[in-house]
Amino acid sequence: MGAALNFSDPAMLALLLGAGLWAGAQNALAGGGSFITLPALIAAGLDPKLANITSTMALFPGQITTGIAGRKLVAGADRLSFKALAAIALIGGVAGALLLNATPTRVFAAMVPWLVLLATAVFAWGSFGPKKSADRPPPPAWVTVLTQSTIGIYSGFFGGGAGIMTLASLTIAGLPVRYAGGTKNVLVSLSNTTAAILFALTGNVAWMHALVVGIGAMAGGYVGAKALAVVPEKGLKIAVILIGLGLTVGLFLRA
Repeated sequence: MGAALNFSDPAMLALLLGAGLWAGAQNALAGGGSFITLPALIAAGLDPKLANITSTMALFPGQITTGIAGRKLVAGADRLSFKALAAIALIGGVAGALLLNATPTRVFAAMVPWLVLLATAVFAWGSFGPKKSADRPPPPAWVTVLTQSTIGIYSGFFGGGAGIMTLASLTIAGLPVRYAGGTKNVLVSLSNTTAAILFALTGNVAWMHALVVGIGAMAGGYVGAKALAVVPEKGLKIAVILIGLGLTVGLFLRA
């Protein structure tokens, strides 16, 4: 299952608490917090699969509060109600979590560098790539259902970059960016909450690691929300991309 957390090791506790603090603030400001917690948990002695599960467990309470805070902005997409989108997110989160639990640790460890590279590329494209033309008609509802189902499964399985994917899907489906952002926060929180509940029921979580990271993440989320008006978003997004690239290289070298 991985290394037990040594509470007499102040350096390790500081690493996990600091990673949670940074990730919570990062998620509140620009997203990409799992890029911080995943390598920290691996450095703490967890295998990549357990680190990914524990990261989801540690960060999902902050994602719930973010979703609740922006609930007034939730909306349905073209020919698809919010209730339908929420159901897709819930089912996708469970499916992704079941798939992760069924994936052997060795196989998941080999997949992680590629998943981080994919998440980094998606984050970079969503942050700095060309934007959807306002006069382009939305795709048929079944395309949005298929896209959101895939994202929901991905979110429960790995999660990195799921927010950017959801935001892109919703804007393509015709939602204005402001409402797409609020809806994205709720949908991602639903996927991750159902995944976290399943992980908790299976017991496949490093609970003490999750507790320390989670405490830091909640504090970081509060600080990040307060700093949202003054911190330059572009710089944060560039930082996430650089961290993702560095993490990708490190994971490939470690594999």
